[in-house]
Amino acid sequence: MAKWLLIDGFNLAYRCFFAIPELTRADGFPTNALHGWVKSIWRMQDEVKPGSTLVFFDLGGAQDRLALHPEYKAHREEMPEALCRQIPAIKDLTRAMGLVGIEQEGVESDDLLASKAVAVARAGDEAVIASSDKDFAQIVGDRISILLPPPSANPKLGWRRMDAEAVMEKFGVPPHRIADYLALVGDTSDNIPGLDGVGPKTAAKWLDRFGSLEGVIAGAGEVDPARFREAIPAAADRLRMNLKLTTLNLALSAAEAVAGRLDFPGLCRLLEEYEMKSTLGEAERRYGQPEFRLE
Repeated sequence: MAKWLLIDGFNLAYRCFFAIPELTRADGFPTNALHGWVKSIWRMQDEVKPGSTLVFFDLGGAQDRLALHPEYKAHREEMPEALCRQIPAIKDLTRAMGLVGIEQEGVESDDLLASKAVAVARAGDEAVIASSDKDFAQIVGDRISILLPPPSANPKLGWRRMDAEAVMEKFGVPPHRIADYLALVGDTSDNIPGLDGVGPKTAAKWLDRFGSLEGVIAGAGEVDPARFREAIPAAADRLRMNLKLTTLNLALSAAEAVAGRLDFPGLCRLLEEYEMKSTLGEAERRYGQPEFRLE
């Protein structure tokens, strides 16, 4: 059984940017995200030991969801300028490390990644998703797990694996009900408003009793607390829209990826260019053996 590491690119890039104190090259070019990017990927590869690694990036646009909800993700701030300047270098480093980048205009990278993970699992292989995005919890199963980065408040916890049991423990619902759960509680990161006043425990309790969002809507007259018995039917159309927004699109063609090839000299040149001396030393220790010196 092959093992795939599927990395949520911008999710990781943002974490690296904010997790590491400001670092710059001698001329002032920011390099903090670059340092974190390379070292984080190495750390994940050491832990997962994948046969293949794919990195998924957004090119902008989420046309299907924006058509449903024009305010989808509208509140998000623009990417910090210092991080924006580092994105091309992140992609260059990724290619030089022999990793494949996947991106598609107008399609969210979450959907591309999820489609690939499901295709990998159906083929009998294992997919490990590196992301802190809770949307991916809805596809966790026997052959799909999530590699969660260390929480900012407690980095000593390290990287943790989330399987179906861990999803249930964290959210109170099984993976196949995560989209329904998010439709009820909302998702502030994507600007999806839930049902006002409904928190995680209430949503989990309703889904345990009624089975699905449609079951909750149909059984609205029996829900507790009673104050929601009129609110649910009044918000039914919006809740159904929420479910379409929170459900990952698994109908996309699974990303075809040609195996990457390490460019050791190119990687060294990039690390020298960005004055990443300690990372260059680590690269030489990792890849400096003759079998890795591929042009």
